[in-house]
Amino acid sequence: MTSTPRPLRRDTIRPDRVRGIGGQSFAFLPHRFLRDGFLPSLTSEELRLYVFLVLAADRHGVSFYSHQRIRGVLEMSADAYLQARTGLLRKDLIAADGVRVQVLSLPDQPVAPTAPRLSRDEQLAACQAAITSLSDGVGK
Repeated sequence: MTSTPRPLRRDTIRPDRVRGIGGQSFAFLPHRFLRDGFLPSLTSEELRLYVFLVLAADRHGVSFYSHQRIRGVLEMSADAYLQARTGLLRKDLIAADGVRVQVLSLPDQPVAPTAPRLSRDEQLAACQAAITSLSDGVGK
């Protein structure tokens, strides 16, 4: 006897806490970022910087945060910041003109990572670290 899988419920778990724009700015990551392999193509530092830039960007993807301010919020050394920024530029995820940084629409496919791929647990830990470091930097 084979059991038929039950359909996944699509209703919300906490209807009192549904996300909304509510007149505020709104950041997003396209589902392709996960589905098409962009997430595992990033180092943990690149991921932290990318998430910050996505959250800090205006509706055109442009961030006006100074490099020093970004480094301060993320608690990144100059070398780590430059390495992560260079990686994101090389992977065609951002553009920069020396003052501003723009998060670009995703390219057709991710650029292969130069560092070893992160395991699923390492990816989750990197995401958690990025969010924690961003939330810690908000009140500073």
